[in-house]
Amino acid sequence: MRVLIQLRPSPDLVAAVADPGMTATSADVADGLPGVELDSAFVPVALPRPVPAGGGGDPLSLNQPLNFSLAAEDASVLVRGTISDDEITARMTLLPALRPDVVGVFADPVVETTLTCGGDASVGTWHDVERLLNVPGLHAEGLHGAGVPVAVLDTGINTAHVARQLGRDVTLDAALSWSPAGVPGRPGHAEVDHGTMCAFDVLIGAPQASLIDIPLLRSTRPGGSALDGLLSDAVAAFAHLRTILAGQPAETRALVITNSWGSFSPEWDFPVGHPGNYSDNAAHPFNLMVASLDQAGADVLFAAGNCGRDCMDRRCAYPDRPITGANSHPRALSIGGIDVNGHRVGYSSQGPGRLSARKPDVCAYTHFAGSRALGPDSPDSGTSAATPVAAGLVAAIRTRWPSSRLSPAQLRALLRRTAEDRSEVGFDYDYGYGTVDPAGIIAALQRRAAAAQQESSSPQPAAR
Repeated sequence: MRVLIQLRPSPDLVAAVADPGMTATSADVADGLPGVELDSAFVPVALPRPVPAGGGGDPLSLNQPLNFSLAAEDASVLVRGTISDDEITARMTLLPALRPDVVGVFADPVVETTLTCGGDASVGTWHDVERLLNVPGLHAEGLHGAGVPVAVLDTGINTAHVARQLGRDVTLDAALSWSPAGVPGRPGHAEVDHGTMCAFDVLIGAPQASLIDIPLLRSTRPGGSALDGLLSDAVAAFAHLRTILAGQPAETRALVITNSWGSFSPEWDFPVGHPGNYSDNAAHPFNLMVASLDQAGADVLFAAGNCGRDCMDRRCAYPDRPITGANSHPRALSIGGIDVNGHRVGYSSQGPGRLSARKPDVCAYTHFAGSRALGPDSPDSGTSAATPVAAGLVAAIRTRWPSSRLSPAQLRALLRRTAEDRSEVGFDYDYGYGTVDPAGIIAALQRRAAAAQQESSSPQPAAR
């Protein structure tokens, strides 16, 4: 079984791993772990330590304010390796006893794209989505995504194909793009596939956004397909994105991260309740990494998945509560799917989620004719398409509302509060809080800006 091993080595080694200008190897950090075959191709990742804001509370609770420290005396380090299946239980107990620097051993589950299970024809086109997102109204407010980076963690982007289908130029930041070890090719030159679809769908709502290409699902594993990867590579990708955020000026900080993938089966995970579990465990390194990106100012979106009871993807192996792990993270937006007529698509996963019950958060549009990335007659489908559509809307908002003006938590609350309710009871497990409503968002932002302007122009009391 593939695992992530969390260690706390000497502070100088932690500092070397955390420094983007230095390269430490797995052998530098964890040479000689008994019964573990280390993956030398995986570059160790620094995991920031969660600290409750104000000093109290549980540092592993994701429902409270947290700060994250990468200081050498606080952070830990992750390496990847393999433990024989028949020795898993023994090694999980033995490793921390033999090596006091071992903090924990966690599942490194397979993650896969959330392609649709249905064969239905497209419902509408991407121009319908453009209309429903009120793109002209967004542009009138200066909300078009210019200068906003959007990281697409998927199978890679083919920018030439996206540009042809949109009929306009596409901006991709090759310098900020990143690939897992062993993934060949240049940013923006991937084969036309699922990631290209996601990139196209982002640009419907944010045509001037700058794409960051992260072909996470092109990493390979023994017996894997061309469209899956390992969660450990997502940990490394998020560490890279955290470095990007740290390099931005605080007053203009913005980064949108769209993830149309997830873990479908408990086969690759430790059981629920096991300390190494991913699906239900806030302490798993990747779930902590998601929280740290949110705290640093990133907007993180995940697909709710295609395990809806009406049309379940054949890979769905959780008997209930299929929105697992980071896809149900309280500090991420979990996106369900509706068609352009406002009807929930049957494959969109229902809540409750595993890390946070109130999932999905909102729904966005899917199953429309758009990128043609999956074939000339295939729709952009699944919550895979709904998620980058929502990410494009978020990127448009960030054009004038960086995280210093509107925190990720405030933006999530804004999307939920303004969503068009699809039921008579408010939140429900089919639609979340409802369908994204750009007109409602624009009105709320206008009110917020007017209130801020009034406050800044109000006379201040004289100093004594």
